[in-house]
Amino acid sequence: MKQLTKAEEEIMHVLWKLEKTSVKEIIEHLSEPKPAYNTVSTIVRILENKGFVNHEQDGKGYLYFPIVKKTDYSNESINKLVDGYFQGSFKSMVSFFMKKNDMSLSELEEILKEVNTKNK
Repeated sequence: MKQLTKAEEEIMHVLWKLEKTSVKEIIEHLSEPKPAYNTVSTIVRILENKGFVNHEQDGKGYLYFPIVKKTDYSNESINKLVDGYFQGSFKSMVSFFMKKNDMSLSELEEILKEVNTKNK
């Protein structure tokens, strides 16, 4: 799966949230300052070329929708982060974030409970 730029990810988050929408509606959900219509339209077409988005005719315009699930993209991104910066070790990644973000033991215990619950 290809990596996305920051702008592409921002638009994908809107598409994941809205599920099927127009360029105009995407722009409405982006933060200020709002990008130009042509800019968003170009990025959506790039996302289509990368295989993340598809479209369907809606009158004279198009509705765009994601064809890559957010969870699939998130999983791959996390795995690339772990492989690239932590030699494939999730333990090293968690340790790093604990130290850098001054995570408390209770926060770590909550994470472990969540992990254990999902693994059952």
